[in-house]
Amino acid sequence: MTDMAIVASGLRKAFGDRTVLAGVDLEVRAGSVFSLLGPNGAGKTTTVNILSTLLRPDGGTARVAGRDIASETRAVRAAIGVTGQFASVDDLLTGEENLRLMADLQHLGKGGRRVVADLLERFDLTDSAGTLASTYSGGMRRKLDLAMTLVGRPRIVFLDEPTTGLDPRSRRIMWDIVRGLVADGTTIFLTTQYLEEADQLADRVAVLDQGKLVAQGSPGELKRQVPGSHVRLRFADSAAFDSARRVLTDATPEPDNLTLRVPGDGGATSLRRLLDRLDEYAIDVDELSVHTPDLDDVFLALTGHHSAEVTVP
Repeated sequence: MTDMAIVASGLRKAFGDRTVLAGVDLEVRAGSVFSLLGPNGAGKTTTVNILSTLLRPDGGTARVAGRDIASETRAVRAAIGVTGQFASVDDLLTGEENLRLMADLQHLGKGGRRVVADLLERFDLTDSAGTLASTYSGGMRRKLDLAMTLVGRPRIVFLDEPTTGLDPRSRRIMWDIVRGLVADGTTIFLTTQYLEEADQLADRVAVLDQGKLVAQGSPGELKRQVPGSHVRLRFADSAAFDSARRVLTDATPEPDNLTLRVPGDGGATSLRRLLDRLDEYAIDVDELSVHTPDLDDVFLALTGHHSAEVTVP
């Protein structure tokens, strides 16, 4: 595999008179987490379906694991795994039987038993391996679903909103699993509605809005594009607050809690300069905190609106 696990150019897709993708370009580096962020209907699942060869685009090209999705479909499918929004486990089988079924479909032979045992242990499902999947909790079903995806040891895994509907604890368990996969060299293409999820996991984030990518970059890079970073200073008494207010004329005062909001990027150099200035006037700061825009602010700045469906859990 080259440095790029996925490269797409000009992907277009419409259903009737509704354009879902209007020329999407993206690159995903091997061994990284790439998050496609957007509300329901933005085109995230359509993008996954195209890149995983489940749907043909109306236009554009894409290579996944170095293979063309149109002319080398079999090779693409051999290199990828896909976990959708809804767990695809068989409720009439136990957890172990679900995994063995996948191993048989992958023609793993005798080696399949070792793979199944390893996955049950890795996903903390060994104790429930002999239990029917119908009795599993939502979090356990998602873990089993992802384990089934990994039976064939795919180099690239598409996770289409894998934590939708999970409680916070189960969501964080899935995050840890994703981090473990990437540490082992797996490439993760993650779609999500959760801003915090993209912020926590992704090396790069692409913001999809109305069928178009409106920005790409690391979470930090995207946040730095948005104004609003500031340093919050809280003082122990009104005398120190008033003194600082006279010195820091560009700060926004909050007299009720003796706090000043000082514009700045929050970097070490600017923080040192700010504190040196206060020291020069012998002004003591009781509390200091740095505040930067979050991905919700980024989405607002890039699209002109907050999305009620792109949320922080």
